[in-house]
Amino acid sequence: MKLKFLSLASGSSGNCYYLGTEEYGILIDAGIGIRTIKKELKDLNIAFENIIALFITHDHADHIKSAGFLGEKYDIPVYSTEAVHTGMNKSYGMTQKIYQSKRIVIKEETTKLNDFNITPFEVPHDGTDNVGYFIEFGDIKIAVATDLGHVTQTVRDYMSKANYLILEANYDEEMLTQGSYPPHLKQRILGYNGHLSNKECAEFLAQIYHPDMKYVFLCHLSRDNNHPELALKTIEYRLLQNDIKVGKDLEIVALKRNHPSDLYDLV
Repeated sequence: MKLKFLSLASGSSGNCYYLGTEEYGILIDAGIGIRTIKKELKDLNIAFENIIALFITHDHADHIKSAGFLGEKYDIPVYSTEAVHTGMNKSYGMTQKIYQSKRIVIKEETTKLNDFNITPFEVPHDGTDNVGYFIEFGDIKIAVATDLGHVTQTVRDYMSKANYLILEANYDEEMLTQGSYPPHLKQRILGYNGHLSNKECAEFLAQIYHPDMKYVFLCHLSRDNNHPELALKTIEYRLLQNDIKVGKDLEIVALKRNHPSDLYDLV
């Protein structure tokens, strides 16, 4: 059974990712409108009715906008930690609250859904509670860390086992520090529980690369403080210092902020 990956959106205005087969799939985060989710899946011949679960990383509005509608209107179970569920139901960013569709995950305990084994792990960020996901599908291993203030040992342990990484490269340090953001926002982004820079992402990848790593999908790129080409060049240059050649040893893709990516076969 082939597993496919699609980013529907990846940025500060909305995040949503799809993993699935021809028979069933899951969503990770739902920070874009429900109509957009349905349309983008339909355009790629992915049946919305085959979505069996939604997994939420944290309770910021750009990750939860449609979570309540998916859960309560479409009967799709919504998985997150207890604290994230509480935060979502208090958030103005999610108008439909979650009741019957609520499912609880516990960090570093695995949830099995069909052929998926999904393990949440702690990531540092300034939401109510924050997780990444380590997803196993047969021999395929995927690690997701969309909003990541800094790399912890836990993050390193899970990400280093993956064949496919969905990893934040939010900002270029010079663009951020020289840009127009107010000082308090710059400090939040740069902080220990903020976001991961291109340079930090590059250094992390250089440290954890292994020959079974196939794709790195760079996510949550800032509109104002980054460019896809800059993120790619920063990471490519750092990896080359370790004799890791992008395009030969692994592929790196900068995901689009407001548009769907290509549909990727994960093998």
